[in-house]
Amino acid sequence: MTRIANPQRGEAELRIGDKSFILRPSFENLVAAEEELGSLFALVERAAEGGLTLREVSSLLWHCVESDSRPPKDVMADAIMAMGLIKATKPVRAILAQVLQGGS
Repeated sequence: MTRIANPQRGEAELRIGDKSFILRPSFENLVAAEEELGSLFALVERAAEGGLTLREVSSLLWHCVESDSRPPKDVMADAIMAMGLIKATKPVRAILAQVLQGGS
């Protein structure tokens, strides 16, 4: 069964090649991202100032992919480069909005 992203749960979709990944900013995923990237609040501030790095974008998205379907980090990084930061920004915004606003 193919699952689609549920924006009401803070989920977003990320397409890499012909495969679609659900990004879910669960508590566990965000804690893991924070362990690697530092404070998510500081990350939100850098994003608001246009200061996110490519590594931060790639890592945040990677940590939010459901672990059972998560591609290797280098595949994620290559996909972000291929799609460009503008396209990668949409799911990043959805994740950061979930961090700030919370949700069900």
